[in-house]
Amino acid sequence: MQPSSPALTEGTLHSLLRQYDGLGRPRSCTPVSHGLLNRGYRLTTTRGCYFLKHHLDGPASLGRIERQHSATARLGALGLPVVPVVPAAEGRTVAVAEGRCFALHPWIEGTHRHGSELTAGQSRGLGALLGRVHVRLDRALPEAQRTSHESADPAATYEMIGALLERIRTRRHRDSFDELAEHRLTERRELLRRYAGERPGAAPARFTGWVHGDFHPLNLLYAPAGRSPRPVAILDWDRLGVHSRAEEAVRGAAIFFLRPGGTLDLRKVRAFARAYRGGAGASREELAAAVHRVWWERLNDFWMLRWRYQLSDVRADPQFPAAAALVVWWSSNYQAVRAAFCD
Repeated sequence: MQPSSPALTEGTLHSLLRQYDGLGRPRSCTPVSHGLLNRGYRLTTTRGCYFLKHHLDGPASLGRIERQHSATARLGALGLPVVPVVPAAEGRTVAVAEGRCFALHPWIEGTHRHGSELTAGQSRGLGALLGRVHVRLDRALPEAQRTSHESADPAATYEMIGALLERIRTRRHRDSFDELAEHRLTERRELLRRYAGERPGAAPARFTGWVHGDFHPLNLLYAPAGRSPRPVAILDWDRLGVHSRAEEAVRGAAIFFLRPGGTLDLRKVRAFARAYRGGAGASREELAAAVHRVWWERLNDFWMLRWRYQLSDVRADPQFPAAAALVVWWSSNYQAVRAAFCD
């Protein structure tokens, strides 16, 4: 669970509501947990309940945010479960108050579900949903400018490991997290030496297309408990962009089906991947290349430790133990993971 957003001042709230018609008077505005990159609020008025999203990038990103809203509106028209934007009085989808950007959406009742809460059939449904997302993004948006993407450079990773280890070893008051981080960094350096020859080349441009950009359990809302557990909303399209589609599928599965001890539920991964390949029309070759590139990416990635030790931001700390263990397990079970995605 991430820390809640700070409360909005009464002045900010009234400045926002003046930009909308027919919302009524505010009754409450309660901060809610909403990931790592933006802030969210449950806004209740005399006319209904809404989700108010504070886009932290500010007015400089206003055009980009509005393009995302336009894209999700087209996806909704194509039948995907997206949350529409409530337009302001002048028809704009972003309201600016006190130099900050906000967007208003209807409040959707629902719950988040980790892969451990999904059956094999529901895992297939999840993979099929992501396949539909990728296909319909290509229908809804302009033709993607397909480009290749270089893989992580292990030389830069060695430097990052050294810098992080120095910060950890010079801390005055070390705790159990610091001990684990030092162990995993030292371990990862050895893994990089062992697999130095496995660095993948640039991702083939033919495998790229429009993607959601952040497909994981906190960005998918299921129907509330007591109803059929079907997805009712795909949330947070802030990272909508052009990347490898199959890599998004592999990353998503590696988050949804990650067990606490750092292993993957390969039975559910297989169900997810088969449905994704069918829905997206992706080949086994495409998935195999994506598995290798995401494995290499994880082997070279320390964003959680960078947040903690370089930015003094501990919000990602709870995710680190399982994510770090996964890299070791994946390296030892590479062929089994590849088979789960490609068989």
